[in-house]
Amino acid sequence: MASFKVLVVDDEPGIRMGTRRILQNFKVDYPFMDEHIEFEMLEAASGEEAIEIIDNQHPDIVLLDNKLPGIQGVQVLEYIRNKQYDIVVVMITSYASLELAVKATRDGAYDFIPKPFTPQELRSSMENITKQLFLRRMTQSLNTEGKQIRFQFMSVLSHELKAPLNAIEGYLRIIGEKQLGDQIDPYQEMIERSLERIKGMRQLILDMLDLTRLKSGKPMHKLQHINVADIARVSRDTVRPFAIQKDVDVYVKCPEGITMNIDPSELEIILNNLLSNAVKYNRDGGRVDCQISVEKDTIIITVSDTGIGMSEEEQQQIFEDFVRIKNTKTRHITGSGLGLSIVKKMVDSYGGKITLESIPDKGSTFTVVLPREFSFDQIN
Repeated sequence: MASFKVLVVDDEPGIRMGTRRILQNFKVDYPFMDEHIEFEMLEAASGEEAIEIIDNQHPDIVLLDNKLPGIQGVQVLEYIRNKQYDIVVVMITSYASLELAVKATRDGAYDFIPKPFTPQELRSSMENITKQLFLRRMTQSLNTEGKQIRFQFMSVLSHELKAPLNAIEGYLRIIGEKQLGDQIDPYQEMIERSLERIKGMRQLILDMLDLTRLKSGKPMHKLQHINVADIARVSRDTVRPFAIQKDVDVYVKCPEGITMNIDPSELEIILNNLLSNAVKYNRDGGRVDCQISVEKDTIIITVSDTGIGMSEEEQQQIFEDFVRIKNTKTRHITGSGLGLSIVKKMVDSYGGKITLESIPDKGSTFTVVLPREFSFDQIN
């Protein structure tokens, strides 16, 4: 759960205490937010004290009374503006000084709340402030760190989706015009190819959603104490139809009773990507071995294949976003180039490690090390 720091600046203890009581258990939630937002309350009885807290603790929202002992609220507002702090300032003011509050909004305050105010009035105002602040910071993040990733997304989408859509459209026209006759059998291969193209597009979209979530920089883990063998079986069964098509044998060895604290969906994503890649880049009639074991306080996952392998130069790039190994052996293999970068980011988010050993034309072995008892304290 995310939190915003709220600094209440007022020389009346009753206002500070009442505001704290109203907001301390209040949570804001909107459909576009991944998590609830709660409030961490700070207090200051003077402008000087407020500035010290602002400099040291960097609140997100300041509820600011203007009439203060010492420097006034508008001077605190001016200080925040001059420092260019990313802080939303809301004036708390009596009805008698509404004109001053309106002037303060022109000088940089986001809004004003007349007092006395009801709990509902304060909560309603804070909901709106929180939504605006959340959206503003999301936009700022996209405008700075997100430019390159957005460009890459659009490049990949235009390239990876255009070809399969054109192919599917062509097949549907042939079927719709009955160019091969009225019987269904001659069209069966086109139908199967179309379904395969759709599956690839769906996986690309899912990969991009996973990457976008990881790029947000927020821990999204929904931790559970799980039996690793259960997840391993699900991943094995997920990749099995693809393995049968390529005549690749998949062996997963995981002793029963191995448990760990992890988001089960994320462990499944890690295993699915490693196993599906091991099948995808394997030779027909090849083999994939997945071994899961415990070593001290860690879980060790190794996935080995008998596939095409990689050069040392290719191994250096394989965990980067949108990287796909391109050579004569891979020209017919489709993919987004996101799977392994997603795996690495997920492993890193748990404080784990992923390594690779590969020999061209012999195969590859990926090794993942994860803590058994992960907690958010480990990444704070």
